[in-house]
Amino acid sequence: MTSVKEFRIEAEATTEELGRGAFVFTDDYSVFDWGKMPDQIPQKGASLCTMGAFNFELLESEGVPTHYRGVVENGDVVALADTSHPPWEMAIDLTQVPDLPHEGREYDYDSYHESAGENYLIPLEIVFRNRVPVGSSLRRRTEPADHGLAFGSWPAEAVDLDEPIVEFSTKYEEGDRYLTREEADSIAGTAAIEDLESLAREVNRIVTEQADSAGLVHQDGKIECCYYRGELRVADVVGTFDENRFSYEGTQLSKEVLRQYHKRTQPDWVRAVNAAKAEAKQANVADWKSLCDEEPEPLSESVLETASELYCAGANAYTGRELFDAPPLSSAIGAVQRL
Repeated sequence: MTSVKEFRIEAEATTEELGRGAFVFTDDYSVFDWGKMPDQIPQKGASLCTMGAFNFELLESEGVPTHYRGVVENGDVVALADTSHPPWEMAIDLTQVPDLPHEGREYDYDSYHESAGENYLIPLEIVFRNRVPVGSSLRRRTEPADHGLAFGSWPAEAVDLDEPIVEFSTKYEEGDRYLTREEADSIAGTAAIEDLESLAREVNRIVTEQADSAGLVHQDGKIECCYYRGELRVADVVGTFDENRFSYEGTQLSKEVLRQYHKRTQPDWVRAVNAAKAEAKQANVADWKSLCDEEPEPLSESVLETASELYCAGANAYTGRELFDAPPLSSAIGAVQRL
C-alpha cells in the first residue's frame, strides 16, 4: 500500500460493512516521494507502529473515532500496554478504496465516489500547521494576510502560530497538490469539509499536548480519514515521525532529518527529482519518476544507526515508556546535529 508499510486484508470491506486487516510496518523509508530507498533503518518500523498505536489509543480515550483495533502479538490483537516487546503489526478496520481513473493529471473523482457509496477512504490529506518554518511550501503558495497574520511578507525566521492553519491536499494523485477549500469539498464526496477540519484540529490538539508533556514541539502533521455511515474516523497512522514534524531543543525529530541530509549529501539526485516533477507537470504526465535520470545512493552505516536511535529514543520520549533499547533523546539529538 505504501513504500514503508505493507497491507494485509483479512476481510474485504463492502458498501455496507467495514472489513478487517492490518498494517505491517517495515524498516524502509521514503523521502521526496521517491518510494522505497536503497537502505533500511533498524527498528524504524517498530517505532512507528508503537507511536501510531499509542496515539490511536490516546485519540480513542478522548472520544475520537478511529479505524484502530489494536496491535498484533503472537497472532492476537491486544492493547499496546499488553505487549511484551515493541510491535510491528497494527490491526485495523478496512474501508473501501475505489479506483481513481485518470488521463494524465486529470482525475475522475466522480467515478471514485460513484463506487464508494457510504463506506470509503476520503481521497484527501488534511494538513495542520502550528509553525511555518523557513522553506515551508506555505510561504510560496500564500501570503501571511491569507491566514490573518500581521506581516506584510513572510519574515526570515520561523513563524509560530496562535491558531493552527489547516489545509487540504490530494492523496492518490501521482503528484500530490494543495487544494482550494472548494476543490477539497468536491473531492471529499459526502463527507463535510467543515467536519474534516474540526477533526484535524482536535487530533492536532491531542498530539500537541502529548508532545508538550514529553518536552517536544509539535510543528505540523496530517490525518487521513474514512467515512462510514455518516461518521468520520481517523485512518492510516497518526502522530509518528513520518507523518508529523516534531523538534526537541530546536533540532528536528522527524523524517525531515533524512530529507535535509540528502539535500546536503546528494544534491544532484534531489535536483533531478525536482526537475522530473516539474517536467511531468509541464507535460501533464502523472509518472514523474520515470523522467528522473538519477538514483539515490545508499547511506553509511553510521547514518543509519543515528537515524535508528533518533526514531527509537523519540518514541520512548513521546510515549513516556522505555520500550526501546536506545540512548537518551538528548544523546540521539546530539548525534543528529553532528551529521
